[in-house]
Amino acid sequence: MRRIAQVRQRHGIDRVIAHLQTCLRAGDPLPDLEALAAIAHQSPFHFHRLYRALTGETPGRTVARLRLLQALTLLGQTDSRVTEVALNVGFESPQALARACRQELDATPTRLREDAALRSHWQQRLSLPAGDHADGTVPLQVTVTTLAPFDVVALRREGAFDDLDQAFGDIFTWAAEQGWAEQLQQLIGIARTDHRDAPAQKCVFDCAMGFGRTLQALPAPLRALTLGGGTYAVLRHVGSYAGLEAATDALLRDWLPDSGYTLRDAELYYHYLDDPEEVPEAILRADICVPVV
Repeated sequence: MRRIAQVRQRHGIDRVIAHLQTCLRAGDPLPDLEALAAIAHQSPFHFHRLYRALTGETPGRTVARLRLLQALTLLGQTDSRVTEVALNVGFESPQALARACRQELDATPTRLREDAALRSHWQQRLSLPAGDHADGTVPLQVTVTTLAPFDVVALRREGAFDDLDQAFGDIFTWAAEQGWAEQLQQLIGIARTDHRDAPAQKCVFDCAMGFGRTLQALPAPLRALTLGGGTYAVLRHVGSYAGLEAATDALLRDWLPDSGYTLRDAELYYHYLDDPEEVPEAILRADICVPVV
Protein backbone atom coordinates (compact mmCIF):
# COMPACT_ATOMS: atom_id res chain seq x y z
CA MET A 1 0.00 0.00 0.00
CA ARG A 2 2.77 2.45 0.91
CA ARG A 3 4.63 1.81 -2.31
CA ILE A 4 1.51 2.22 -4.45
CA ALA A 5 0.52 5.48 -2.72
CA GLN A 6 4.03 6.89 -2.97
CA VAL A 7 4.24 6.02 -6.67
CA ARG A 8 0.89 7.69 -7.35
CA GLN A 9 1.90 10.83 -5.50
CA ARG A 10 5.29 10.95 -7.20
CA HIS A 11 3.73 10.39 -10.62
CA GLY A 12 1.40 13.31 -9.93
CA ILE A 13 4.33 15.56 -9.09
CA ASP A 14 6.23 14.30 -12.15
CA ARG A 15 3.26 15.23 -14.34
CA VAL A 16 3.27 18.74 -12.90
CA ILE A 17 7.01 19.20 -13.49
CA ALA A 18 6.76 17.80 -17.02
CA HIS A 19 3.89 20.19 -17.79
CA LEU A 20 5.83 23.16 -16.45
CA GLN A 21 8.83 22.17 -18.58
CA THR A 22 6.61 21.97 -21.66
CA CYS A 23 5.15 25.42 -20.96
CA LEU A 24 8.60 26.95 -20.49
CA ARG A 25 9.96 25.43 -23.68
CA ALA A 26 6.95 26.60 -25.66
CA GLY A 27 6.80 30.02 -24.06
CA ASP A 28 3.20 29.36 -22.95
CA PRO A 29 1.60 30.96 -19.88
CA LEU A 30 2.23 29.01 -16.69
CA PRO A 31 -0.84 27.39 -15.07
CA ASP A 32 -2.12 28.53 -11.70
CA LEU A 33 -2.09 26.37 -8.56
CA GLU A 34 -5.59 25.03 -9.16
CA ALA A 35 -4.63 23.83 -12.64
CA LEU A 36 -1.42 22.28 -11.32
CA ALA A 37 -3.39 20.48 -8.62
CA ALA A 38 -5.67 19.00 -11.28
CA ILE A 39 -2.64 17.78 -13.25
CA ALA A 40 -1.31 16.10 -10.09
CA HIS A 41 -4.75 14.63 -9.29
CA GLN A 42 -4.59 16.33 -5.91
CA SER A 43 -7.01 18.54 -4.02
CA PRO A 44 -6.41 22.25 -4.72
CA PHE A 45 -6.96 22.82 -1.00
CA HIS A 46 -3.74 21.05 0.00
CA PHE A 47 -1.73 20.87 -3.23
CA HIS A 48 0.84 23.55 -2.41
CA ARG A 49 1.65 22.03 0.99
CA LEU A 50 1.76 18.45 -0.33
CA TYR A 51 3.92 19.50 -3.28
CA ARG A 52 6.47 21.08 -0.96
CA ALA A 53 6.45 18.10 1.38
CA LEU A 54 7.21 15.71 -1.48
CA THR A 55 9.73 17.81 -3.41
CA GLY A 56 11.30 20.04 -0.79
CA GLU A 57 10.44 23.18 -2.77
CA THR A 58 7.39 25.24 -3.69
CA PRO A 59 5.87 25.21 -7.20
CA GLY A 60 7.22 28.74 -7.62
CA ARG A 61 10.71 27.56 -6.77
CA THR A 62 10.35 24.70 -9.26
CA VAL A 63 9.43 27.20 -11.98
CA ALA A 64 12.46 29.35 -11.15
CA ARG A 65 14.73 26.30 -11.15
CA LEU A 66 13.40 24.95 -14.46
CA ARG A 67 13.58 28.39 -16.04
CA LEU A 68 17.28 28.62 -15.21
CA LEU A 69 17.83 25.04 -16.39
CA GLN A 70 16.22 25.84 -19.74
CA ALA A 71 18.33 29.01 -19.97
CA LEU A 72 21.51 26.98 -19.46
CA THR A 73 20.47 24.59 -22.23
CA LEU A 74 19.91 27.48 -24.63
CA LEU A 75 23.16 29.19 -23.60
CA GLY A 76 25.00 26.02 -24.60
CA GLN A 77 23.79 26.29 -28.18
CA THR A 78 26.07 27.69 -30.85
CA ASP A 79 25.75 31.47 -31.41
CA SER A 80 23.31 31.85 -28.53
CA ARG A 81 22.43 35.42 -27.57
CA VAL A 82 21.78 36.32 -23.95
CA THR A 83 18.86 38.61 -24.81
CA GLU A 84 17.12 35.94 -26.87
CA VAL A 85 17.72 33.29 -24.21
CA ALA A 86 16.29 35.54 -21.49
CA LEU A 87 13.10 36.28 -23.42
CA ASN A 88 12.67 32.70 -24.60
CA VAL A 89 12.55 31.31 -21.04
CA GLY A 90 10.27 33.99 -19.64
CA PHE A 91 12.56 36.64 -18.16
CA GLU A 92 11.44 40.21 -18.78
CA SER A 93 14.91 41.32 -19.85
CA PRO A 94 18.51 40.11 -20.12
CA GLN A 95 19.19 42.07 -16.94
CA ALA A 96 16.60 39.95 -15.10
CA LEU A 97 18.31 36.77 -16.34
CA ALA A 98 21.68 38.16 -15.26
CA ARG A 99 20.37 38.88 -11.75
CA ALA A 100 18.95 35.38 -11.44
CA CYS A 101 22.21 33.81 -12.62
CA ARG A 102 24.28 35.84 -10.18
CA GLN A 103 21.97 35.11 -7.25
CA GLU A 104 21.45 31.40 -7.93
CA LEU A 105 24.56 30.32 -9.87
CA ASP A 106 27.15 32.92 -8.85
CA ALA A 107 28.04 33.57 -12.49
CA THR A 108 26.99 35.79 -15.37
CA PRO A 109 25.08 34.45 -18.40
CA THR A 110 28.09 35.26 -20.56
CA ARG A 111 30.42 33.21 -18.41
CA LEU A 112 27.95 30.34 -18.32
CA ARG A 113 27.67 30.43 -22.09
CA GLU A 114 31.45 30.31 -22.51
CA ASP A 115 32.33 27.82 -19.73
CA ALA A 116 30.91 24.40 -20.67
CA ALA A 117 32.16 22.71 -17.48
CA LEU A 118 30.54 25.31 -15.23
CA ARG A 119 27.36 25.16 -17.26
CA SER A 120 27.27 21.35 -16.96
CA HIS A 121 27.83 21.57 -13.21
CA TRP A 122 24.79 23.78 -12.74
CA GLN A 123 22.67 21.78 -15.12
CA GLN A 124 23.23 18.73 -12.94
CA ARG A 125 22.49 20.69 -9.77
CA LEU A 126 19.31 22.23 -11.18
CA SER A 127 17.96 18.99 -12.62
CA LEU A 128 16.61 17.91 -9.21
CA PRO A 129 14.74 19.73 -6.42
CA ALA A 130 16.82 21.07 -3.56
CA GLY A 131 14.96 19.03 -0.93
CA ASP A 132 16.61 15.88 0.43
CA HIS A 133 14.25 13.46 2.13
CA ALA A 134 16.29 10.31 1.97
CA ASP A 135 17.18 9.92 5.64
CA GLY A 136 13.67 9.16 6.92
CA THR A 137 14.80 9.83 10.48
CA VAL A 138 11.74 11.68 11.70
CA PRO A 139 9.86 9.48 14.20
CA LEU A 140 6.12 10.01 13.82
CA GLN A 141 3.44 9.09 16.32
CA VAL A 142 0.21 9.93 14.51
CA THR A 143 -3.26 9.41 15.97
CA VAL A 144 -6.33 9.30 13.72
CA THR A 145 -9.37 10.59 15.55
CA THR A 146 -12.75 12.25 15.05
CA LEU A 147 -12.83 15.84 16.26
CA ALA A 148 -16.07 17.61 17.13
CA PRO A 149 -16.65 20.95 15.41
CA PHE A 150 -15.84 24.08 17.39
CA ASP A 151 -16.00 27.81 16.72
CA VAL A 152 -13.06 30.19 17.05
CA VAL A 153 -12.55 33.92 16.92
CA ALA A 154 -9.98 34.50 14.19
CA LEU A 155 -7.81 37.46 13.23
CA ARG A 156 -5.72 37.45 10.06
CA ARG A 157 -2.25 38.92 10.22
CA GLU A 158 0.22 39.65 7.44
CA GLY A 159 3.82 40.03 8.54
CA ALA A 160 6.72 38.29 10.22
CA PHE A 161 6.02 34.91 11.80
CA ASP A 162 7.68 36.02 15.03
CA ASP A 163 5.23 38.93 15.40
CA LEU A 164 2.07 36.84 15.70
CA ASP A 165 1.81 37.33 19.46
CA GLN A 166 0.25 40.74 18.89
CA ALA A 167 -2.69 39.23 17.01
CA PHE A 168 -3.36 36.70 19.76
CA GLY A 169 -3.14 39.54 22.25
CA ASP A 170 -5.70 41.58 20.30
CA ILE A 171 -8.16 38.67 20.29
CA PHE A 172 -7.68 38.07 24.00
CA THR A 173 -8.17 41.76 24.80
CA TRP A 174 -11.46 41.76 22.89
CA ALA A 175 -12.55 38.52 24.57
CA ALA A 176 -11.75 39.98 28.01
CA GLU A 177 -14.05 42.91 27.22
CA GLN A 178 -16.82 40.39 26.53
CA GLY A 179 -16.14 38.59 29.82
CA TRP A 180 -14.87 35.49 28.02
CA ALA A 181 -11.21 35.47 29.05
CA GLU A 182 -11.63 32.78 31.70
CA GLN A 183 -13.40 30.52 29.18
CA LEU A 184 -10.46 30.21 26.77
CA GLN A 185 -10.27 26.60 25.52
CA GLN A 186 -8.25 26.58 22.29
CA LEU A 187 -5.33 28.54 20.91
CA ILE A 188 -5.22 27.91 17.15
CA GLY A 189 -3.00 28.84 14.22
CA ILE A 190 -3.73 28.43 10.50
CA ALA A 191 -0.82 29.11 8.17
CA ARG A 192 -2.02 30.64 4.90
CA THR A 193 1.55 30.87 3.60
CA ASP A 194 4.70 28.98 4.55
CA HIS A 195 6.95 31.27 6.57
CA ARG A 196 9.99 29.32 5.28
CA ASP A 197 9.28 30.48 1.73
CA ALA A 198 7.46 33.81 1.86
CA PRO A 199 9.22 37.10 2.70
CA ALA A 200 8.50 38.09 6.28
CA GLN A 201 6.29 41.01 5.27
CA LYS A 202 4.13 38.73 3.13
CA CYS A 203 3.51 35.87 5.56
CA VAL A 204 -0.24 35.40 6.08
CA PHE A 205 -1.46 33.65 9.22
CA ASP A 206 -4.83 33.29 10.94
CA CYS A 207 -4.54 33.51 14.72
CA ALA A 208 -7.58 32.16 16.55
CA MET A 209 -9.00 31.41 19.98
CA GLY A 210 -11.90 29.18 21.00
CA PHE A 211 -14.09 29.99 23.99
CA GLY A 212 -16.47 27.04 23.98
CA ARG A 213 -19.39 28.95 22.51
CA THR A 214 -21.19 29.32 19.20
CA LEU A 215 -20.29 32.61 17.59
CA GLN A 216 -22.49 35.04 15.73
CA ALA A 217 -21.38 38.13 13.80
CA LEU A 218 -18.13 39.59 15.09
CA PRO A 219 -16.77 43.12 14.72
CA ALA A 220 -14.27 43.47 11.87
CA PRO A 221 -11.48 42.53 11.48
CA LEU A 222 -12.42 39.63 13.78
CA ARG A 223 -14.32 36.77 12.15
CA ALA A 224 -15.79 33.44 13.17
CA LEU A 225 -14.42 30.15 11.88
CA THR A 226 -15.65 26.61 12.48
CA LEU A 227 -12.91 23.98 12.74
CA GLY A 228 -12.90 20.27 13.47
CA GLY A 229 -15.92 18.21 12.49
CA GLY A 230 -14.60 15.00 10.94
CA THR A 231 -11.60 12.70 10.87
CA TYR A 232 -8.15 14.15 11.52
CA ALA A 233 -4.64 12.79 11.65
CA VAL A 234 -3.05 14.39 14.71
CA LEU A 235 0.69 14.64 15.22
CA ARG A 236 2.03 15.96 18.53
CA HIS A 237 4.98 18.30 17.90
CA VAL A 238 7.39 19.14 20.72
CA GLY A 239 9.82 22.01 20.28
CA SER A 240 9.87 25.45 18.72
CA TYR A 241 6.62 26.40 17.06
CA ALA A 242 8.71 27.56 14.09
CA GLY A 243 9.29 23.86 13.36
CA LEU A 244 5.61 23.04 12.81
CA GLU A 245 5.80 23.39 9.03
CA ALA A 246 8.69 20.90 8.78
CA ALA A 247 6.84 18.45 11.03
CA THR A 248 3.77 18.81 8.80
CA ASP A 249 5.95 18.02 5.77
CA ALA A 250 7.11 14.83 7.49
CA LEU A 251 3.54 13.75 8.22
CA LEU A 252 2.44 14.29 4.63
CA ARG A 253 5.56 12.69 3.17
CA ASP A 254 6.33 9.81 5.54
CA TRP A 255 3.05 8.88 7.21
CA LEU A 256 0.22 9.70 4.81
CA PRO A 257 1.20 7.39 1.88
CA ASP A 258 1.13 4.30 4.11
CA SER A 259 -1.87 5.29 6.20
CA GLY A 260 -4.76 4.31 3.95
CA TYR A 261 -6.08 7.88 4.28
CA THR A 262 -6.19 10.80 1.85
CA LEU A 263 -6.45 14.52 2.46
CA ARG A 264 -9.88 16.12 2.43
CA ASP A 265 -10.90 19.70 1.76
CA ALA A 266 -10.91 21.20 5.24
CA GLU A 267 -8.65 23.44 7.28
CA LEU A 268 -5.28 22.09 8.41
CA TYR A 269 -4.59 23.81 11.69
CA TYR A 270 -2.20 23.90 14.63
CA HIS A 271 -3.56 23.56 18.17
CA TYR A 272 -1.06 25.23 20.50
CA LEU A 273 -0.98 23.58 23.91
CA ASP A 274 1.57 25.78 25.70
CA ASP A 275 2.28 29.48 26.09
CA PRO A 276 5.76 30.39 24.72
CA GLU A 277 6.01 33.08 27.40
CA GLU A 278 5.71 30.50 30.16
CA VAL A 279 7.15 27.27 28.70
CA PRO A 280 10.75 26.81 27.42
CA GLU A 281 10.95 26.59 23.64
CA ALA A 282 12.46 23.09 23.68
CA ILE A 283 9.36 21.58 25.34
CA LEU A 284 6.57 23.61 23.73
CA ARG A 285 3.75 21.33 22.58
CA ALA A 286 1.32 21.67 19.67
CA ASP A 287 -0.96 19.28 17.81
CA ILE A 288 -0.83 19.33 14.02
CA CYS A 289 -4.40 18.53 12.90
CA VAL A 290 -4.62 17.32 9.30
CA PRO A 291 -8.08 16.58 7.82
CA VAL A 292 -8.24 13.11 6.23
CA VAL A 293 -10.81 10.69 4.93
